[in-house]
Amino acid sequence: MSAISSLVVFDLDGTLIDSRRDLAESTNEMLATYGAPPLPIDRVAMMVGEGAKKLVQAALAAVGLDPQEPDALARFREIYDRRLLLHTRPYDGIGDVLRELASARRLAVLTNKPDAPTNRLLAAFDLTKYFRVVIGGDASWPRKPDPAGLDAIMRDEDATAASTWLVGDSMIDVETARNAGTRVCVALYGFGQARGELVLRPGEATARTPRDVLQIVQGHRP
Repeated sequence: MSAISSLVVFDLDGTLIDSRRDLAESTNEMLATYGAPPLPIDRVAMMVGEGAKKLVQAALAAVGLDPQEPDALARFREIYDRRLLLHTRPYDGIGDVLRELASARRLAVLTNKPDAPTNRLLAAFDLTKYFRVVIGGDASWPRKPDPAGLDAIMRDEDATAASTWLVGDSMIDVETARNAGTRVCVALYGFGQARGELVLRPGEATARTPRDVLQIVQGHRP
């Protein structure tokens, strides 16, 4: 097994799956229950990445409502649970990339999305089988960019930071990798960069397609 990339840890939304439309439409349905107008999909995408609570608070604030509205998170979760699989799909080629990587490397998922929808999505697209560990945003570890979840995965898999890649689509993932000392690959095909804060250092890789992720992790930059 290559010491360069013995462990590859993936983010979920914007990296493995394109969930932008379902997240945005669920957010707008939640806002509609308060009589608020919808937000553009791209604007909601900018709010994704730090977990459902932060998404809901940001959306409420964006339409002039109290971001601490007591029932809003529960409303969003009920709506999103119903809409979870309406439009969400893996990015083209993700299945092939995971299949090839899993033949020689250990794979895991680290996401700020809660465990239940994370596991439902992975199972729905037959992706669960590729991952040895899946850590969601309501696990016992703090959410990204805190490195605790990534550190735990490396300990469980007996991997070093130097032999680990974190693949994600936003600065949250970049900061997580920096905090843990791992390599990082940013999925430019995802929607995390919509936040407008992507500032990389030399050696931090970018991938324009899922196939690029495979080549980068294998040591062949596209």
